[in-house]
Amino acid sequence: MTTLPTRPLGTTGMDITTVGFGSWAVSGSGWRFAWGATDDTESVAAIRHAVESGVNWIDTAAVYGLGHSEELVGRAIAGLPEADRPLVFTKAGLVWDPEDPEASPRRIMKPASVRREIEDSLRRLGLETIDLYQVHWPDTGASLEYTGDGTGEVSPDATPLEEYWQVMADLKAEGKVRAIGLSNHAPDLLDRAEKVAHVDVVQPPFSAINRSAAGEVAWAHAHGTGVIVYSPLQSGLLTGAFTAERAANLPADDWRSGHADFTTGLAANLALADALRPVAERHGATVAEVAIAWTLAWPGVTGAIVGARRPAQVDGWTNAGSLALTPADLDEIATAITTTGAGAGPARP
Repeated sequence: MTTLPTRPLGTTGMDITTVGFGSWAVSGSGWRFAWGATDDTESVAAIRHAVESGVNWIDTAAVYGLGHSEELVGRAIAGLPEADRPLVFTKAGLVWDPEDPEASPRRIMKPASVRREIEDSLRRLGLETIDLYQVHWPDTGASLEYTGDGTGEVSPDATPLEEYWQVMADLKAEGKVRAIGLSNHAPDLLDRAEKVAHVDVVQPPFSAINRSAAGEVAWAHAHGTGVIVYSPLQSGLLTGAFTAERAANLPADDWRSGHADFTTGLAANLALADALRPVAERHGATVAEVAIAWTLAWPGVTGAIVGARRPAQVDGWTNAGSLALTPADLDEIATAITTTGAGAGPARP
């Protein structure tokens, strides 16, 4: 098995490779935030190939494929010797209606609901303990609409953060999980959570296009909290392989087909991806590896979650953790971000 660079995941005692396998894209079709149809055999092969390539953690969520992604992860790791089993991270708090799978899941973190979710996740994954259990979104009691910022209606009966974070801390104390984390929670919410129990890990969206979570990264760095960023390739836009033609032909059941990053913001985003090519050529790397390495250059970032639907796609990003961008590289990328006008947020670590 290949050895990849690792970093300590905050104070959890776990060392993780700087790239991890993200299983949202392999979750299959038939639900609100699907990436289109997938082949389960290829998906399992992609997960196993990532592990064989040295990746030592997998990030998933109960809602991905409405349980299907967790089942695939469970299949992929079943039978592996304990020493070879990757760490498994999953999430709770997005609850779907089995009678209407195409409807948006609701953001619910009521204690009884969370306890049902973790038992379901353990069963689907075939595990007795989850290595990292995360709150997917702040509880609003309302439907999730993926606009990119997570804003929307808040129900009067939404569970207060202090209440649901205490439940997460209880699960850790009971040994159901090794560590607990918060995904998509802004610094003010992280401050509130830290007063209840230490935030072991945060998981914000972060890429050269979407830099709005720099505040969460800085908060974590100051609090000894691990950071695993999601969508470092901005859902495929920064792979170097995405085109305007491909965006125009995304199937209707691929959530990206209606998202601003793939419509009104597409030209600027693809221009930024093209601007990464000279950096990649200098390092003998892929554009995807440069984009991922850019996120890993930020102080406080522990690792980046990267997806793949087929084994060959894994090979395009596994070396990102070994790529050290120079100050000149970071300056060049910052200039490209400013020039193209892609995304928002600080342009340089």
